[in-house]
Amino acid sequence: MCRAKEWQVGRCAGVTLPLASRGTARYLQGYEKRGFAMFTGIITDIGVLTELDQRGDLRARIKTGYDTDTIDMGASIACDGVCLTVVGLGADWFDVDISKETVDKTNIGRNRWAVGRRINLERALRVGDELGGHIVSGHVDGVAEITAIADEGDSTRVTLRAPAELARFIAPKGSVALNGTSLTVNEVNGAEFGINFIPHTKEVTTWGDMQIGDAVNLEIDTLARYVARLAEAG
Repeated sequence: MCRAKEWQVGRCAGVTLPLASRGTARYLQGYEKRGFAMFTGIITDIGVLTELDQRGDLRARIKTGYDTDTIDMGASIACDGVCLTVVGLGADWFDVDISKETVDKTNIGRNRWAVGRRINLERALRVGDELGGHIVSGHVDGVAEITAIADEGDSTRVTLRAPAELARFIAPKGSVALNGTSLTVNEVNGAEFGINFIPHTKEVTTWGDMQIGDAVNLEIDTLARYVARLAEAG
């Protein structure tokens, strides 16, 4: 079994789970060839919304710590877990266009993104990159709501309520992506589930800003979805 730091796509022989198998490398290569992007849920920068312009679509300018010379026009970047396409670049910023459907079906609309908001960022995964989280598509399945926040020692326990149609895909010790962050579920009670945030996670993501009532982008683990489909098939 590979240690976590050794989990690289296509470089961890002997592990049968998709995240660390050579089959995953072929899987990702197929995605790349078809122009799809994938992510790991490990946040690599916190961006700041500096401009919003409602045209036909919503255009957002995001200040970033990334070296924008290494970002191509048309590249995919997960912004709070939403896969968005770069349509403009500057010295320390990039622009993305956001369709009305995306606004309506994510927390972009529910939380009413505003100038000054901090958002989690992750650049698209490339074959050979280290997998520190789990495979994330950047296609949000629904919006969860924070219902409770409680400090437990140095960590913080957050309870969220998932949409009823997605609750069956969430299981204790399973993975979910919340605002683009790969996280492990601690417990499940109906449509509610709990997540524990250690201080490091709160420091390097926007989870230190969370408040009760916040809408959170939720993406179900792909493996959990496949398992549910297999169970339904009998």
